[in-house]
Amino acid sequence: MDKPVSHLWAKRGLYVALAVLVVFLHLLPLDTKPGRWPFPEILIALTYAWVLRRPEYVPILTVAIVMLMADLLLQRPPGLLAALVVLGAAYLRSAAPGMRDTGFMGEWTTIAAVIAAVFMLNHIILAFLSVQQATLGPVVIQVVLTTAIYPVIALLSQSAFGVRRKSAADSGTAGVRT
Repeated sequence: MDKPVSHLWAKRGLYVALAVLVVFLHLLPLDTKPGRWPFPEILIALTYAWVLRRPEYVPILTVAIVMLMADLLLQRPPGLLAALVVLGAAYLRSAAPGMRDTGFMGEWTTIAAVIAAVFMLNHIILAFLSVQQATLGPVVIQVVLTTAIYPVIALLSQSAFGVRRKSAADSGTAGVRT
């Protein structure tokens, strides 16, 4: 196996390992009392950071399996949030080439809009189906916290795990007219 292919599979395995670690840490009983603030969705922020920076590291099928596993283990309605995150990831995957020239604020704004859309659609669909859920206040706080944690996740992904945006030289489109 050549180096680029093994590197690609190593990054895919790293994403799955990080996802398992995030779910494991979320399941640990660190405190028996309920928290005052909802916990940010680190797994969604991690997925979107990787999809926006290097879509080939995070295939859509992998995102679907990881998010469905998280839904089942965290006792959420199975498949709904996973499907919404997959739709958000597919949108970000299609928007990634055009966002190469935007700065981090443009990336963060796009991520914030996608995260807000995912959480609000989840809340609306669950309300439409009459599923008992938290009020809108904690959902809004979770959206804000997830959006606020995104720069830390992106910085950690870039510095610790080497998940950087593709440059024009990396993509092989340097000097090519489209």
